[in-house]
Amino acid sequence: MRKLAVAWPWLAAICSGLLYTSCFAPFNLTWLCWIALAPLITAIWFSGRESRHPWLRNLALGYVTGLTFFWTALSWLTTVSVLGWFVLQFYMAIYVALWAWFCGLLRPREARRQLSASKWDQMLAEARSTAALPRSPWTKSTNNLLLAFLLAAAWATQEWLRGWVFSGWGWNGLGVALHDTWPLIQIAEFTGVAGLSFMVAFANVILVTTAYRLVLEARTHTTRPHFDLTLTMAAIVGVLTFGLRASQVSAPTKPLRVAAVQSNVPQNQKFDPQFTTKIFDKFRSLSEIALRSNPPPDLLIWPESSMPGPVLIEPESNKFVMDLTASAESDLLLGTIDEENRDFYNAALLISDGGERVQAYRKVHLVPFGEYVPGRHRVPLLARIVGDQVPGDFSAGREYTVFSLTNSDVQVAPLICFEDTIGELVRQFVLPTETNPGANLLVDITNDGWFLHSAGSHQHLANAIFRCVETRRPMVRAANTGVTCFVNQSGRITQALRDETGSTFTEGVLTGEINVPTEHELTFYTRHGELFAKLCAVITVVAILIATVIQRRKP
Repeated sequence: MRKLAVAWPWLAAICSGLLYTSCFAPFNLTWLCWIALAPLITAIWFSGRESRHPWLRNLALGYVTGLTFFWTALSWLTTVSVLGWFVLQFYMAIYVALWAWFCGLLRPREARRQLSASKWDQMLAEARSTAALPRSPWTKSTNNLLLAFLLAAAWATQEWLRGWVFSGWGWNGLGVALHDTWPLIQIAEFTGVAGLSFMVAFANVILVTTAYRLVLEARTHTTRPHFDLTLTMAAIVGVLTFGLRASQVSAPTKPLRVAAVQSNVPQNQKFDPQFTTKIFDKFRSLSEIALRSNPPPDLLIWPESSMPGPVLIEPESNKFVMDLTASAESDLLLGTIDEENRDFYNAALLISDGGERVQAYRKVHLVPFGEYVPGRHRVPLLARIVGDQVPGDFSAGREYTVFSLTNSDVQVAPLICFEDTIGELVRQFVLPTETNPGANLLVDITNDGWFLHSAGSHQHLANAIFRCVETRRPMVRAANTGVTCFVNQSGRITQALRDETGSTFTEGVLTGEINVPTEHELTFYTRHGELFAKLCAVITVVAILIATVIQRRKP
């Protein structure tokens, strides 16, 4: 029993990490998000009371949960670099550890801690005889609601920090687990994903406080109204009702014919000269299929880094692209490498009017350890960890360029790869400027071939669909391999490219119509960005200061 008493908190921390992982691809057990944090919270609050350094123990419990989650949920990173995957998670887990420390800081202090065991048992006996609960913060709905509010705010804060500190990687927040539950995610147009993470974390805390409160009530055979649980359930139902209504609101739109090419070129062939002809033939044949559709597409999209050479510089790739566009009536959007003054950029081009008009966008947000190595020359060890996967560094673009199609009513946000997972970045394309009304169509071109047939591509999509809800703009995704699809303004996937077995890892063309809004209305999130997350951060800092002062005043 003693060994079990020592081991169960750490097993609970691991359990939380595994439950959290199960919410995402390849498992997609979304409902587990509502209980994922409960084992960790239970371990922090109801174990280790005799620990010499409880704050350090809570940090360690959270760290174990974080390591378990990131190692398992992001295991597909081993397709890029096993050592990089292993090392990165030691950093990512710090954020969960800090939340666990905060959770312990706010743990309600029961009267039992200040009374002898016999005195506490006497109070329970008196409570049974008087049909009343002994005084305990756990039995007060207001205390539990405040506790859940503060811990939910702290969870949203740590996810927000994880999304931008050191360039940031905010994948797989707790709210992202709801990506397939479209009625619940509609509040993202106000709060972003942070609001959803707040809601789910809040429910996890109330689950634990309610369970313990039921234990106390069972001991005394008395009950009181659980206003905390009732209000939490009512709030979730309210969010669900709002989502059902919001998704039915129809704004004025116009149809746009789109064809997205998924070439399925293996990563080791993309820039190998011996495969150049094969790649050209593949894109020619797939594009001809798209262009023969009736009516032909207004916009033809190729994925990120589709050509073996820089289209604007390398003669062979340039001739292939320009010859194809000269014979087509469609605009062509493709990914390529761009170069200027010996700086290389991951870029997108929109080629119109038979090649006479070319618009270019250079990727603003680069992926650390994917497109550049931070401190490559100052800290050589970092470059060795990544190995030869990142032989050189890309430069970052500086402008949020919006493409104008030949159809002048459509303005395109040309997102590249992971940029469709960053809400603050995407909204910059949608905001109007002096020369542009802002994008009313999001297009993401990506190369998820790095991740082979792993869950990475599907997790990428899960994180991306929230941009549609936040901005109320539809999205087209053209992937080299992975998930090529259309997503509407409510975050629902309307079409996806699959083979006869249902797999998204295939070669082909996805053709259809996208309903593009004709009125450039801006959502609250588009105007104000991560305001909700920033408010949560302020609340968390204030709570830490107050809780620290209170603890120091206690004898």
